[in-house]
Amino acid sequence: MENKVAIVTGGSRGIGRAIAEKLSESGYDLILNYRSREEEALAVKEMLEAKGGVVEIVQADVSQFDDAKKLIQFAKKRFGRLDVLVNNAGITKDALLPLMKEDAFDQVIEVNLKGTFNCMKHAMRVMMKQKSGVMINISSVVGLMGNIGQTNYAASKAGVIGMMKSVAKEGGSFGIRANAIAPGFIKTAMTENLPENVREEMLKAIPLKDFGTAEDVANLVKFLASDDAKYITGQVINVDGGMVM
Repeated sequence: MENKVAIVTGGSRGIGRAIAEKLSESGYDLILNYRSREEEALAVKEMLEAKGGVVEIVQADVSQFDDAKKLIQFAKKRFGRLDVLVNNAGITKDALLPLMKEDAFDQVIEVNLKGTFNCMKHAMRVMMKQKSGVMINISSVVGLMGNIGQTNYAASKAGVIGMMKSVAKEGGSFGIRANAIAPGFIKTAMTENLPENVREEMLKAIPLKDFGTAEDVANLVKFLASDDAKYITGQVINVDGGMVM
């Protein structure tokens, strides 16, 4: 594992940070991408380097084609290869459809969907040349089932699943695997601060009767990135406590 290289987009906090930590602690040389939270990215870098990790941080807005290209090219120039790309960067701008502004739809699509396309396109060239690679898209159960007030987010997360399946078909003969993870309700500062009655209603929809953790998602990323998953491609795996089945 010592020489394997991974990029995690949107890796300065939340699920992205947990994924970055898991991959770094598993022996990957890591490129941590952030758009605007430099202090948080630096804190993650310092923490992982203190544990012996090799970590670089790269500022890039993945929704911008050239920024995404710069991110992938940095990996190739710094480490000579790219083994794992985790497309995690994402935003929400929720509103009921009649109230949703056009720019709220466009911005979510630009970051969540176009950003994933940008990174996968540039990474594909590198991985095809080395005849190996893994791409993992962080989708959402909302991309499978929809959600009130999230027309834009649901469209973007369904889109990254469709892209993943196409890339899995295109990349298979080059030794490239692609999969998606669809998290459900994950413990965050937001869910911790929800009123108890709201939390109880949310939990009723989850057979395991608990929220997931960012580490639950990170554990699956670690598995899908590894040779233990060498015969798994084109799949969507839910991390949702059974909420969608």
